[in-house]
Amino acid sequence: MNATVESETTTTASAQGEPPWLHVRREPFEYGMLPLPSLMHHDGVGSLRELREKLLDNRRVGVAAIVECLGLSEAHALLVLDTLASVLPDGDDCDQLARAYAAEIDTVGAHVDDLLLFLYIQIYRRVPPRSHKDPAAVADVWPSTSPFDGFFSTLSPLQVRPTRKSVPCQVEEEAHQLAFVQKHLSSLLALLVDLEEDGAKVLSVGSFDRLGIIFRPVDAQCNARSLSQTAPFFAGSDPDMPAVPVPLAQAHDWILEHISTQAQRTKCSGKENGPNEENDITMIDAVGAQAWVPNGVTKNREWCFEGLTFVDGVTKVSTIKSESDVTGDTLKVSNCHDAVVYVLAPTKYASVFGCSDSIVVLGAVGKAVRIEHCERVQVIVPCARICIANCRECVFFLGVNQRPLILGNNYNLQVAPFNTFYPKLEAHLAQVRVDPTVNRWDKILTLGVIDPHDSLPHPAGVADAQAEGASVVPPDRFTNFLIPRWNGGESEQNFTRANPFLLPKLYLMAQQQRNKAMENLRHLLQNVPLDDNRKRDLSNAIHAHFKEWLYGSGNIRQLYDLQIADKGTE
Repeated sequence: MNATVESETTTTASAQGEPPWLHVRREPFEYGMLPLPSLMHHDGVGSLRELREKLLDNRRVGVAAIVECLGLSEAHALLVLDTLASVLPDGDDCDQLARAYAAEIDTVGAHVDDLLLFLYIQIYRRVPPRSHKDPAAVADVWPSTSPFDGFFSTLSPLQVRPTRKSVPCQVEEEAHQLAFVQKHLSSLLALLVDLEEDGAKVLSVGSFDRLGIIFRPVDAQCNARSLSQTAPFFAGSDPDMPAVPVPLAQAHDWILEHISTQAQRTKCSGKENGPNEENDITMIDAVGAQAWVPNGVTKNREWCFEGLTFVDGVTKVSTIKSESDVTGDTLKVSNCHDAVVYVLAPTKYASVFGCSDSIVVLGAVGKAVRIEHCERVQVIVPCARICIANCRECVFFLGVNQRPLILGNNYNLQVAPFNTFYPKLEAHLAQVRVDPTVNRWDKILTLGVIDPHDSLPHPAGVADAQAEGASVVPPDRFTNFLIPRWNGGESEQNFTRANPFLLPKLYLMAQQQRNKAMENLRHLLQNVPLDDNRKRDLSNAIHAHFKEWLYGSGNIRQLYDLQIADKGTE
């Protein structure tokens, strides 16, 4: 009977066009890996099946149950639960944990099967970085040395210098994730099976839908679909009548037949928008839609890749992106040097990789942000969660609902409260469910140096080394960041007019004192008893010092870039 239904459904799908595809979701692998060795179950599915038997009566588990079953501290158990919440799919029929606010995470808890799948994929290792195919082409814009290279080489043998020569390749990453899922599919399904009275292994429709954490089903028009309704053996089942479970082997074979990466599907369907070299599309190679660039500056390389927008290789220039420039739910800012990058759009996921000597201002990020291999970078972001890894001399101005996670090998990091706003910020925060009344910017959680998901070899004896955390920017050194306004003709109704994240008292007092001192200085200069010539000389001296500061700090270029941007929007 099942075979007949499958045959009929397949025939119908073929008649209508291309059959459905199961894309391997990148989110669990790129934002869900935690460097906690106790989470990595190397003995296959045995211990996880035992864990399922223990927890199955409850169906949903919170921090207390995770502490008891996995032997973690409360802080690490909450981190597991919160990270799982960040990588669950959040469509219309998503699990309630995926839509929970920070304060609700423990109360809502995780479904047992979601937790088991999340724990299993912790054995995943990231794809090793590869050398860029044309290092000479980027040598003139990417710093080859750093004054801290010598210090780090003596401090720790773990430091791997991030350079433009080790750019992650998106196609290779996703192919690596697909290979992992194909290799471990039998084990992943084995976590979810039930046994019939005759000992047959079957999957229920509910258990099958839990695989949504790993697979994103889409049809030929790239429309997302329910996982169980995509499979012919569950399609069309009555929601009021439990569907008949299917044999494990049947589900296994059907999944293997339909899973793919986006690159494979794009190539097969003849919808390629990027280069034609399969498995050789890097972030720097991908070229996409038109974007504003100042005259005389090489065009920024950008590309949208199945719901993912790149801002890559921005060098010695300012670039501004709004909602209309961002396609999909994921943003990747990579390999920007001596630049100012504004991406004022709501997203679910964002990452900043391999940037140096830059300022990166992001719009509201509802799921997770990852900052990795950056140096001398200021990142300003309002988000639900943030992970910082292998960075040095960076400052992070955060409005964040959960504790910032710092891991890897870091040096001289600083954190501060969120310090800016833009007209649509509050609307974007509400859209991606970031709560501006909760800011845990200084409640840092620091994990060890070794990341078990790295494909790089690590020396023995340092697995328990402790990562360096971050210091707090003193209140007297805290400053607001002003984002220029564009599109001044828009209606100002419901526009954000101030920082929606309340400043801590000490920072607010320091800001008020600084503003008062500036007003006093302005008043003093206006009323100084000087003749007109002396006043003119004083004014010229102030302007000269300000101009000298603009050139010395490099901000003169940003003003020039923003002027051009403003003219371009008129």
